[in-house]
Amino acid sequence: MSALPPVVIAVAPNGAKRGKDDHAALPITPAELAETARAAADAGAAMIHLHVRDEQGRHSLEERHYRPALAAVAEAVGERLIVQATSEAAGVYRPAEQRAHMRALRPAAMSLALREIIPPGDEAEAAGFLAWAAEEGILPQFILYEPAEVTRLIALIEQGVVLWQRPPVLFVLGRYTPGQRSQPSDLLPFLAANRPQFPWMVCAFGAQEGAAGLTAALLGGQVRLGFENNLLLPDGSPAPDNAALIRVLARSLALQGRRPATAAEARRLFNGEDVASNT
Repeated sequence: MSALPPVVIAVAPNGAKRGKDDHAALPITPAELAETARAAADAGAAMIHLHVRDEQGRHSLEERHYRPALAAVAEAVGERLIVQATSEAAGVYRPAEQRAHMRALRPAAMSLALREIIPPGDEAEAAGFLAWAAEEGILPQFILYEPAEVTRLIALIEQGVVLWQRPPVLFVLGRYTPGQRSQPSDLLPFLAANRPQFPWMVCAFGAQEGAAGLTAALLGGQVRLGFENNLLLPDGSPAPDNAALIRVLARSLALQGRRPATAAEARRLFNGEDVASNT
């Protein structure tokens, strides 16, 4: 009997828009992000999706704001987490600016919203940036907001704009809207479009975030959760912190004979290698 593969859990602890008014435990400062990273790793996370802020608490992609957070997280967790920098525009940055900031930062891993980093008509400029990222050995994750973007990613690979043949992707179940509540069934159209079988992860909104994540894990995917998209436990009560959301998912996985992946296993999975140990 073959062992079931472990599940990569990524924590997205803050996002570009939320603050302390949304939740007192939402991390903003480098010290808070470091403590959140440590707690998330202890709870079972293998990756942290990192947003940083400027001196006024606004979303920033600038290297001078990223560096202190990256250093604090590295000191707190070492190699226990893949640290993924976001390149999200958040209504602040244009594509060329996003790409320039990531070039300056040279992160080990970065998330790339397909519609932002390669807008229609900007494929040539984007291709140069993506070739640089591939040469640097940066681990990408393309964020896809609708199934049609899976089809577009396939076309961009065929055209040579995206050089990775099977890059990791994140399926976003739902939208950033007031009262947004994702459903596990929102995943199905993405899976129907995922013909090349990109290594995939999901994120969802609201109290069914964990249910959507568990559904993804059972169907062969990985899971991102945290205060960026959801502040609630499955029963609808406020989560005390990001780590609590991870612990709930880890317990649910254990009931299915699964366990959270380590950061080393996550790197292998994202690079297309098989990870089948369940010990």
